Amino acid sequence: MRLVLAVPGDLSAPTGGYAYARALLAHLPGQGIVATHLALPGGFPDPGADDLARTAALLAEVPAEAGLLVDGLAYGALPPEVIRAAGRPVSVLVHHPLGYETGLSPERAAALIARERTALALADRVVATSRFTARLLAAEFGVPLATITIAEPGTRPAVRVAPRPGPHVRLLSVGTVTPRKGYAVLVQALAMLADLDWSLTIAGSLDRAPDCADALRHRIAAAGLESRITLAGAVTADALERCYAEADLAVSASLFEGYGMALAEALARGLPLVATTGGAAAETVPAGAGHAVPPGDAPALAAALRTLIADPARRAEAAAASWAAGRRLPDWPDTAAAVAAAMNDAVVKSPA
Repeated sequence: MRLVLAVPGDLSAPTGGYAYARALLAHLPGQGIVATHLALPGGFPDPGADDLARTAALLAEVPAEAGLLVDGLAYGALPPEVIRAAGRPVSVLVHHPLGYETGLSPERAAALIARERTALALADRVVATSRFTARLLAAEFGVPLATITIAEPGTRPAVRVAPRPGPHVRLLSVGTVTPRKGYAVLVQALAMLADLDWSLTIAGSLDRAPDCADALRHRIAAAGLESRITLAGAVTADALERCYAEADLAVSASLFEGYGMALAEALARGLPLVATTGGAAAETVPAGAGHAVPPGDAPALAAALRTLIADPARRAEAAAASWAAGRRLPDWPDTAAAVAAAMNDAVVKSPA
């Protein structure tokens, strides 16, 4: 079977969604799928008229015998006429609904949700990256559960992080600096822990939301934490591996996650975690692997961090539970198998 994976923008971008797409393209051949990447314009999720016209033309050129899977960053923003212009069944890969991005005005969020609901009604198959997202799409967007396939992101086996002696605790937070990732809340929480011996590295692009990154820098300076918090920016895979290897505790203040790939990566290395319950994060991080707190609650986040920073024994217990949970995570071939099954089913059931 042939499959075309249509993704907007730069496929090499260092975000979880693009990493998912790259991994699919790498592992679908192992499932008997000849997978190719179709580059869509980079203006999504706010496409201009030229972006939409170009997208309609590109989708119409996909061979009729191939499956077509469009990344939700683009699909959710497509008007019905562009989807219909493809002249064939179109499936969608949804990481999280576009209107659930943090920092949107209520009017903007409502418009995105309405547009995505209309687009999803035209989808042949929906691939969701978590059970949480699948339930959300069914409950809030009217997507029939029978058309949804869950394909959780894969997590490659990793070397277990070795505990280090000494009082200093190295914190690591991985994720692009955007409002949804909750870094402002994290800095607010850490400002309450000035009496403890810790440092934080934030590994994630500073370029996707420059205003957010600038505000974060100012917040760090205002809290007097410039010597304790490092903004590493986008890092290479090797550099990220070193970040994990040097960490004692992973933390995520994300306000909403469609899955939480960085959380799974921390589990795969046996890092104890402090994370929010925002979106699918509550299901990605199992009980015992750390502490879960409500999103946006800086005092609760500070209290959870204080507990694990100050108590090496509790960190060790959480690390053991994290490592055990990480052994149960799916790998990328499992993800590719789920997507392949969904797309094979779509092709078989599509009218000739």
